[in-house]
Amino acid sequence: MIEPGTWSAAMGEAIELAQSPDAPHGENPRVGCVILDTTGAVVGRGYHRGAGTPHAEVMALRDAGERARGATAVVTLEPCSHTGRTGPCTEALLAAGVARVVFAQVDPTSQAGGGAELLRAAGVDVIGGVRSDDAATINTAWTFAVRTGRPMVTWKSAVSLDGRVAGADGGPTPLTGAAARAQVHQLRADVDAIVVGTGTVLIDDPALTVRMAGHVGTAAPLRVVVGSRPIPADARVLDDSAPTLVIDEPDPSVLLTGLYSRGIRHVLLEGGPTLAAAFLAARVIDRIEWYIAPVLLGAGPVALPGMGSDPQAGVDVIDVSVVGEDVRIVGSVRYEGSEA
Repeated sequence: MIEPGTWSAAMGEAIELAQSPDAPHGENPRVGCVILDTTGAVVGRGYHRGAGTPHAEVMALRDAGERARGATAVVTLEPCSHTGRTGPCTEALLAAGVARVVFAQVDPTSQAGGGAELLRAAGVDVIGGVRSDDAATINTAWTFAVRTGRPMVTWKSAVSLDGRVAGADGGPTPLTGAAARAQVHQLRADVDAIVVGTGTVLIDDPALTVRMAGHVGTAAPLRVVVGSRPIPADARVLDDSAPTLVIDEPDPSVLLTGLYSRGIRHVLLEGGPTLAAAFLAARVIDRIEWYIAPVLLGAGPVALPGMGSDPQAGVDVIDVSVVGEDVRIVGSVRYEGSEA
Protein backbone atom coordinates (compact mmCIF):
# COMPACT_ATOMS: atom_id res chain seq x y z
CA MET A 1 0.00 0.00 0.00
CA ILE A 2 1.24 3.50 -0.84
CA GLU A 3 2.13 5.55 2.24
CA PRO A 4 0.48 8.97 2.68
CA GLY A 5 3.96 10.55 2.56
CA THR A 6 4.22 9.34 -1.04
CA TRP A 7 0.95 11.11 -1.84
CA SER A 8 2.35 14.33 -0.39
CA ALA A 9 5.54 14.10 -2.43
CA ALA A 10 3.56 13.34 -5.60
CA MET A 11 1.28 16.30 -4.86
CA GLY A 12 4.35 18.51 -4.66
CA GLU A 13 5.31 17.38 -8.16
CA ALA A 14 1.75 17.95 -9.38
CA ILE A 15 1.84 21.50 -7.97
CA GLU A 16 5.09 22.14 -9.86
CA LEU A 17 3.55 20.79 -13.06
CA ALA A 18 0.57 23.13 -12.64
CA GLN A 19 2.97 26.08 -12.65
CA SER A 20 4.74 25.12 -15.88
CA PRO A 21 5.63 28.16 -18.03
CA ASP A 22 3.03 27.26 -20.66
CA ALA A 23 0.27 26.70 -18.09
CA PRO A 24 -1.66 29.97 -18.46
CA HIS A 25 -3.55 32.01 -15.91
CA GLY A 26 -7.05 33.10 -16.77
CA GLU A 27 -10.50 31.62 -17.16
CA ASN A 28 -9.42 28.12 -16.15
CA PRO A 29 -7.50 27.00 -13.05
CA ARG A 30 -3.92 25.79 -13.26
CA VAL A 31 -3.93 22.07 -12.51
CA GLY A 32 -1.27 19.35 -12.38
CA CYS A 33 -1.66 15.59 -12.08
CA VAL A 34 0.66 12.65 -11.32
CA ILE A 35 -0.24 8.95 -11.71
CA LEU A 36 1.32 6.47 -9.25
CA ASP A 37 1.34 2.72 -9.78
CA THR A 38 0.68 0.28 -6.92
CA THR A 39 4.32 0.56 -5.76
CA GLY A 40 4.21 4.35 -5.58
CA ALA A 41 6.29 4.89 -8.72
CA VAL A 42 5.33 7.76 -11.01
CA VAL A 43 4.01 6.39 -14.31
CA GLY A 44 2.22 9.44 -15.70
CA ARG A 45 2.40 13.22 -15.55
CA GLY A 46 0.24 15.97 -17.00
CA TYR A 47 -0.96 19.55 -16.61
CA HIS A 48 -3.57 21.80 -18.15
CA ARG A 49 -2.39 24.11 -20.90
CA GLY A 50 -5.43 26.36 -21.18
CA ALA A 51 -9.07 26.59 -22.20
CA GLY A 52 -10.13 23.98 -24.74
CA THR A 53 -7.09 21.74 -24.18
CA PRO A 54 -7.17 18.36 -22.36
CA HIS A 55 -7.28 18.64 -18.59
CA ALA A 56 -4.36 17.61 -16.39
CA GLU A 57 -5.89 14.24 -15.50
CA VAL A 58 -6.42 13.32 -19.15
CA MET A 59 -2.84 14.28 -20.05
CA ALA A 60 -1.44 12.23 -17.15
CA LEU A 61 -3.63 9.23 -18.04
CA ARG A 62 -2.41 9.38 -21.63
CA ASP A 63 1.15 9.43 -20.37
CA ALA A 64 0.51 6.43 -18.11
CA GLY A 65 -1.41 4.35 -20.67
CA GLU A 66 -2.35 0.88 -19.41
CA ARG A 67 -0.29 1.49 -16.27
CA ALA A 68 -3.12 3.71 -15.01
CA ARG A 69 -5.33 0.68 -14.29
CA GLY A 70 -5.44 0.15 -10.53
CA ALA A 71 -3.24 3.22 -10.02
CA THR A 72 -3.55 6.36 -7.87
CA ALA A 73 -4.18 9.73 -9.50
CA VAL A 74 -2.76 12.65 -7.51
CA VAL A 75 -4.23 15.95 -8.71
CA THR A 76 -4.08 19.52 -7.41
CA LEU A 77 -7.81 20.22 -7.89
CA GLU A 78 -10.86 18.02 -7.40
CA PRO A 79 -11.58 16.31 -10.77
CA CYS A 80 -14.32 18.07 -12.71
CA SER A 81 -17.69 16.48 -13.31
CA HIS A 82 -19.06 18.56 -16.18
CA THR A 83 -18.81 18.66 -19.95
CA GLY A 84 -17.52 21.90 -21.42
CA ARG A 85 -15.11 22.19 -24.30
CA THR A 86 -13.67 18.92 -22.97
CA GLY A 87 -15.29 15.94 -21.25
CA PRO A 88 -15.53 15.30 -17.50
CA CYS A 89 -12.29 14.19 -15.85
CA THR A 90 -14.31 11.90 -13.60
CA GLU A 91 -15.34 9.83 -16.62
CA ALA A 92 -11.77 9.70 -17.92
CA LEU A 93 -10.50 8.46 -14.55
CA LEU A 94 -13.19 5.79 -14.33
CA ALA A 95 -12.60 4.63 -17.90
CA ALA A 96 -8.87 4.29 -17.18
CA GLY A 97 -9.57 2.04 -14.19
CA VAL A 98 -7.95 4.28 -11.58
CA ALA A 99 -8.42 2.81 -8.09
CA ARG A 100 -7.72 5.89 -6.00
CA VAL A 101 -7.84 9.66 -6.45
CA VAL A 102 -5.96 11.97 -4.11
CA PHE A 103 -6.70 15.66 -4.59
CA ALA A 104 -5.73 18.91 -2.86
CA GLN A 105 -8.19 21.77 -3.38
CA VAL A 106 -11.96 21.30 -3.55
CA ASP A 107 -13.42 22.68 -6.78
CA PRO A 108 -15.41 25.78 -5.67
CA THR A 109 -17.54 26.02 -8.81
CA SER A 110 -21.14 24.81 -8.92
CA GLN A 111 -20.63 23.79 -12.53
CA ALA A 112 -17.62 21.50 -12.17
CA GLY A 113 -17.63 20.64 -8.45
CA GLY A 114 -18.86 17.40 -6.94
CA GLY A 115 -16.45 15.14 -8.79
CA ALA A 116 -15.20 13.52 -5.59
CA GLU A 117 -18.66 12.23 -4.67
CA LEU A 118 -19.24 10.87 -8.17
CA LEU A 119 -15.98 8.96 -8.01
CA ARG A 120 -16.77 7.60 -4.54
CA ALA A 121 -20.20 6.47 -5.72
CA ALA A 122 -18.47 4.56 -8.53
CA GLY A 123 -16.25 2.72 -6.04
CA VAL A 124 -13.08 4.80 -6.30
CA ASP A 125 -11.16 5.48 -3.08
CA VAL A 126 -11.07 9.30 -2.84
CA ILE A 127 -8.93 11.32 -0.43
CA GLY A 128 -9.18 15.11 -0.42
CA GLY A 129 -7.34 17.97 1.23
CA VAL A 130 -3.77 16.71 0.72
CA ARG A 131 -1.57 19.86 0.71
CA SER A 132 -4.66 21.91 -0.03
CA ASP A 133 -3.12 25.19 1.18
CA ASP A 134 -0.09 24.74 -1.06
CA ALA A 135 -2.28 23.94 -4.07
CA ALA A 136 -4.63 26.86 -3.41
CA THR A 137 -1.79 29.39 -3.72
CA ILE A 138 -1.37 28.67 -7.44
CA ASN A 139 -5.01 29.58 -8.09
CA THR A 140 -5.64 32.38 -5.59
CA ALA A 141 -7.10 34.81 -8.13
CA TRP A 142 -9.10 32.15 -9.98
CA THR A 143 -10.63 30.85 -6.74
CA PHE A 144 -11.52 34.38 -5.60
CA ALA A 145 -13.09 35.19 -8.96
CA VAL A 146 -15.29 32.11 -9.27
CA ARG A 147 -16.53 32.62 -5.71
CA THR A 148 -17.35 36.32 -6.11
CA GLY A 149 -18.26 36.59 -9.80
CA ARG A 150 -15.66 39.27 -10.51
CA PRO A 151 -11.89 39.33 -11.02
CA MET A 152 -9.55 39.79 -8.10
CA VAL A 153 -8.00 43.28 -8.22
CA THR A 154 -4.39 44.01 -7.30
CA TRP A 155 -3.52 47.69 -7.05
CA LYS A 156 0.10 48.48 -7.89
CA SER A 157 1.46 51.89 -7.03
CA ALA A 158 4.87 53.51 -6.71
CA VAL A 159 5.21 56.50 -4.39
CA SER A 160 7.84 58.76 -2.93
CA LEU A 161 8.55 58.82 0.80
CA ASP A 162 6.08 61.68 1.09
CA GLY A 163 3.37 59.69 -0.69
CA ARG A 164 3.44 61.35 -4.10
CA VAL A 165 3.18 59.59 -7.45
CA ALA A 166 4.60 62.42 -9.55
CA GLY A 167 6.36 65.76 -9.26
CA ALA A 168 4.79 69.19 -9.05
CA ASP A 169 4.06 69.35 -12.79
CA GLY A 170 2.15 66.04 -12.63
CA GLY A 171 4.11 64.66 -15.56
CA PRO A 172 5.92 61.31 -15.85
CA THR A 173 8.19 60.89 -12.82
CA PRO A 174 10.40 57.76 -12.65
CA LEU A 175 10.47 56.71 -9.02
CA THR A 176 11.54 53.09 -8.60
CA GLY A 177 14.73 51.38 -9.65
CA ALA A 178 15.43 48.56 -12.11
CA ALA A 179 14.81 45.74 -9.62
CA ALA A 180 11.34 47.03 -8.74
CA ARG A 181 10.48 47.56 -12.40
CA ALA A 182 11.47 43.96 -13.12
CA GLN A 183 9.11 42.77 -10.39
CA VAL A 184 6.28 44.79 -11.91
CA HIS A 185 6.80 43.10 -15.27
CA GLN A 186 6.60 39.72 -13.54
CA LEU A 187 3.37 40.86 -11.90
CA ARG A 188 2.00 41.87 -15.30
CA ALA A 189 2.88 38.42 -16.61
CA ASP A 190 0.80 36.85 -13.84
CA VAL A 191 -2.45 38.76 -14.48
CA ASP A 192 -5.11 38.65 -17.20
CA ALA A 193 -5.72 42.39 -17.60
CA ILE A 194 -4.02 45.70 -16.79
CA VAL A 195 -6.37 48.62 -16.09
CA VAL A 196 -5.53 52.33 -16.35
CA GLY A 197 -7.47 55.53 -16.91
CA THR A 198 -7.30 57.77 -19.95
CA GLY A 199 -5.39 60.29 -17.84
CA THR A 200 -2.51 57.85 -17.37
CA VAL A 201 -2.41 57.17 -21.11
CA LEU A 202 -2.40 60.87 -21.96
CA ILE A 203 0.29 61.78 -19.42
CA ASP A 204 2.60 58.75 -19.43
CA ASP A 205 1.90 57.01 -22.76
CA PRO A 206 2.58 53.57 -21.22
CA ALA A 207 2.88 50.40 -23.29
CA LEU A 208 1.40 48.20 -20.50
CA THR A 209 3.16 45.12 -21.83
CA VAL A 210 5.32 42.42 -20.25
CA ARG A 211 8.97 43.15 -20.91
CA MET A 212 11.50 40.92 -19.19
CA ALA A 213 14.35 38.67 -20.26
CA GLY A 214 13.49 35.02 -20.65
CA HIS A 215 9.73 35.57 -20.39
CA VAL A 216 7.79 32.66 -21.87
CA GLY A 217 4.63 34.29 -23.12
CA THR A 218 1.26 32.62 -22.87
CA ALA A 219 -1.37 35.24 -23.66
CA ALA A 220 -0.49 38.91 -23.31
CA PRO A 221 -2.63 40.62 -20.64
CA LEU A 222 -5.57 42.60 -21.97
CA ARG A 223 -4.91 46.36 -21.74
CA VAL A 224 -8.00 48.17 -20.45
CA VAL A 225 -8.27 51.95 -20.69
CA VAL A 226 -11.15 53.48 -18.74
CA GLY A 227 -12.54 56.96 -19.44
CA SER A 228 -14.19 59.26 -21.95
CA ARG A 229 -11.27 61.40 -23.11
CA PRO A 230 -10.02 60.64 -26.63
CA ILE A 231 -6.72 58.77 -26.93
CA PRO A 232 -4.21 59.69 -29.67
CA ALA A 233 -4.11 57.16 -32.49
CA ASP A 234 -0.37 56.74 -32.00
CA ALA A 235 -0.61 56.00 -28.26
CA ARG A 236 1.53 52.99 -27.39
CA VAL A 237 -1.39 51.31 -25.66
CA LEU A 238 -3.11 51.04 -29.05
CA ASP A 239 -0.25 49.23 -30.82
CA ASP A 240 -0.45 45.57 -31.86
CA SER A 241 1.78 44.16 -29.11
CA ALA A 242 -1.24 43.21 -26.96
CA PRO A 243 -5.04 43.46 -27.15
CA THR A 244 -6.64 46.67 -25.86
CA LEU A 245 -10.14 47.52 -24.66
CA VAL A 246 -11.10 51.20 -24.39
CA ILE A 247 -14.28 51.65 -22.38
CA ASP A 248 -16.16 54.56 -20.85
CA GLU A 249 -17.56 52.82 -17.75
CA PRO A 250 -17.54 54.94 -14.57
CA ASP A 251 -18.68 52.13 -12.26
CA PRO A 252 -15.75 49.84 -11.33
CA SER A 253 -18.10 47.03 -10.27
CA VAL A 254 -19.83 47.03 -13.65
CA LEU A 255 -16.46 47.17 -15.39
CA LEU A 256 -15.20 44.16 -13.45
CA THR A 257 -18.34 42.14 -14.10
CA GLY A 258 -17.85 42.74 -17.80
CA LEU A 259 -14.21 41.69 -17.62
CA TYR A 260 -15.19 38.51 -15.78
CA SER A 261 -17.54 37.62 -18.65
CA ARG A 262 -14.51 37.91 -20.96
CA GLY A 263 -12.64 35.28 -18.95
CA ILE A 264 -10.59 37.75 -16.89
CA ARG A 265 -9.88 36.45 -13.38
CA HIS A 266 -7.09 38.76 -12.14
CA VAL A 267 -6.84 42.50 -12.82
CA LEU A 268 -3.81 44.66 -12.19
CA LEU A 269 -4.86 48.24 -11.46
CA GLU A 270 -2.05 50.55 -12.59
CA GLY A 271 -4.10 53.69 -13.04
CA GLY A 272 -3.56 57.01 -11.35
CA PRO A 273 -5.08 58.48 -8.18
CA THR A 274 -8.53 59.19 -9.64
CA LEU A 275 -9.12 55.65 -10.86
CA ALA A 276 -7.65 54.14 -7.70
CA ALA A 277 -10.00 56.24 -5.56
CA ALA A 278 -12.99 55.07 -7.60
CA PHE A 279 -12.02 51.41 -7.17
CA LEU A 280 -11.44 51.86 -3.45
CA ALA A 281 -14.78 53.66 -3.01
CA ALA A 282 -16.46 50.72 -4.77
CA ARG A 283 -14.64 48.33 -2.39
CA VAL A 284 -13.17 46.31 -5.21
CA ILE A 285 -9.45 46.58 -4.48
CA ASP A 286 -8.47 43.26 -2.92
CA ARG A 287 -4.69 43.30 -2.81
CA ILE A 288 -1.92 45.89 -2.98
CA GLU A 289 1.65 45.87 -4.21
CA TRP A 290 3.07 49.17 -3.05
CA TYR A 291 6.57 50.42 -3.84
CA ILE A 292 8.11 53.21 -1.79
CA ALA A 293 11.04 55.00 -3.40
CA PRO A 294 13.71 56.75 -1.29
CA VAL A 295 12.97 60.22 -2.65
CA LEU A 296 11.09 63.28 -1.39
CA LEU A 297 9.16 65.18 -4.07
CA GLY A 298 7.71 67.87 -1.82
CA ALA A 299 4.83 68.61 -4.18
CA GLY A 300 2.70 66.83 -6.74
CA PRO A 301 -0.28 64.47 -6.82
CA VAL A 302 -0.64 61.99 -3.98
CA ALA A 303 -1.39 58.29 -4.49
CA LEU A 304 -4.94 58.62 -3.22
CA PRO A 305 -7.03 61.82 -3.15
CA GLY A 306 -8.98 62.67 -0.02
CA MET A 307 -12.06 60.47 0.28
CA GLY A 308 -13.54 61.48 3.60
CA SER A 309 -14.39 58.67 6.01
CA ASP A 310 -15.96 56.18 3.61
CA PRO A 311 -14.94 53.53 2.86
CA GLN A 312 -13.00 52.57 5.96
CA ALA A 313 -10.30 50.23 4.68
CA GLY A 314 -7.23 48.61 6.16
CA VAL A 315 -4.43 46.45 4.87
CA ASP A 316 -3.26 43.16 6.33
CA VAL A 317 0.44 43.12 5.49
CA ILE A 318 1.62 39.89 3.90
CA ASP A 319 5.20 40.82 3.10
CA VAL A 320 7.65 43.72 3.37
CA SER A 321 10.91 43.53 1.46
CA VAL A 322 13.73 45.68 0.13
CA VAL A 323 13.89 45.55 -3.67
CA GLY A 324 17.03 47.25 -4.88
CA GLU A 325 16.78 50.76 -3.45
CA ASP A 326 13.01 50.57 -2.91
CA VAL A 327 10.69 49.06 -0.32
CA ARG A 328 7.85 46.77 -1.43
CA ILE A 329 4.75 46.17 0.69
CA VAL A 330 2.31 43.41 -0.24
CA GLY A 331 -1.01 43.18 1.56
CA SER A 332 -4.65 42.20 1.38
CA VAL A 333 -7.31 44.89 1.72
CA ARG A 334 -10.16 44.62 4.21
CA TYR A 335 -13.16 46.91 4.47
CA GLU A 336 -15.04 47.93 7.60
CA GLY A 337 -18.28 46.03 7.86
CA SER A 338 -17.26 43.32 5.41
CA GLU A 339 -17.11 39.67 6.38
CA ALA A 340 -13.72 38.38 7.50
